[in-house]
This record gives sequence, structure tokens and C-alpha cells, in this order.
Amino acid sequence: MGRAGEAPGALLWRLWRRLSSVPGGRWAFGWILRLLVPYSGTIRPRVEALEPGYARISVRDRRRIRNHLRSVHAVALVNLGELTSGLAMLTGLPPSTRGIVTGLAVEYHKKARGRLVAECRCVPPHAGDAAEYTVTARIRDMDGDAAADVSVVWLLGPVR
Repeated sequence: MGRAGEAPGALLWRLWRRLSSVPGGRWAFGWILRLLVPYSGTIRPRVEALEPGYARISVRDRRRIRNHLRSVHAVALVNLGELTSGLAMLTGLPPSTRGIVTGLAVEYHKKARGRLVAECRCVPPHAGDAAEYTVTARIRDMDGDAAADVSVVWLLGPVR
């Protein structure tokens, strides 16, 4: 699917640019994303906006991602935050750079119910040397209240 030596962020950014403006393209991008990142696909993310350094993803509240308190499970929120940070960070990197998560921290503000929207805005570095960068995705509920903040530590380095 990707070009030889193409970093995952470059592939996703290329696919988004190609698909997001055509009928059914965002839906197709969502399915491709679920195939490329199977675990993140379990929350059925819907990419609403994507540009280098910015991502907005929503998920529907459904029984499959709920806990015993009838709210969205804590780990589903972390999944959403990590995915959102990843799309924002990785699509903004030069094609010669890749990243991997080395740390996660989450702060829960309230029970998450209903449609949730995660947003992450960051300034991806342009350095080619290995370095760690922390970015945060904020998850809001239908009322616009913050449900959680997910901070993700990314180790970035050159594609081999």
C-alpha cells in the first residue's frame, strides 16, 4: 500500500489528501486506518479533520466500549487520545522520520458519555535525530466539557 521506505505518517497524510474530498472518501480512509492500526480500530474512530500537526477524531458511544458504569471505558479514551496524537504528530513529520509511543499519561475529568471528540494540535519537529516529544489530545463530550486529556510521549527518529 505504501511506497518503499515511506514512513507511516507520510502514507496516512497522502491517503487523507487523496480520499477526504471525494464522496465516501472519509469512510474509506477510516477503514484503511482500522486495517493499518487494528487495535485503534476497535473504537471505530471517525477522522473529521486532519492536517500536519492537527487531528480531530470522533467516536460514537456504544455498548462495546462502555464500562460497568455505563460510560465510555477509560482504556477506550486512552486509545482515542493516542490515535489522535499519532495522526497529528506523524502526518506532520518529514517522510524520512517515524515515531513510536514510549509513554502515556491520562487525566480523567468526568465520565465520558455520548459522542466524543478528541483534538490534538502540535508542532512536529523537523529534526532528523532521535528525540522524544510529548503531545496532548483533549477529549470532549457532547456538551463540550473536557472528559480526559491524554499525553503521549513519542520517540521520533529516522526511517531505516
